[in-house]
Amino acid sequence: MVSMEASEETPRRLHFGQRISGRVVQVPRPGTIGVFVDLGLVVGGFVDVLLLPEDAARWPTEGTEAEFEVWWVDERPQIRLKPVDPRFLREDFDEWLSRWRPGWPQELGLSVLAIDPPSHGT
Repeated sequence: MVSMEASEETPRRLHFGQRISGRVVQVPRPGTIGVFVDLGLVVGGFVDVLLLPEDAARWPTEGTEAEFEVWWVDERPQIRLKPVDPRFLREDFDEWLSRWRPGWPQELGLSVLAIDPPSHGT
């Protein structure tokens, strides 16, 4: 069994489609931007408006704990997420995906991102 200290020192490896739990911490302009998610990592998460329901009343609110999939990672210090719960996902997701990203995710391969654990003060 891995000690708490050792597990906190081990980088977390994330890949496309991996599920991760988080808590919505900010919904700056419901219906227009997206939602920010605390993943308990040194980088935050973000769900883009394009993946959320058209009706902002169906968006997760601040404090909502939910499961997300890693959707996109690039040079920004932020992990793009897709909601797992269909209540928080755009209604026509499958159609939208096939129209705008027909080769997704096969065109990306399965890249892996190593995230350093959060520091607890030094």
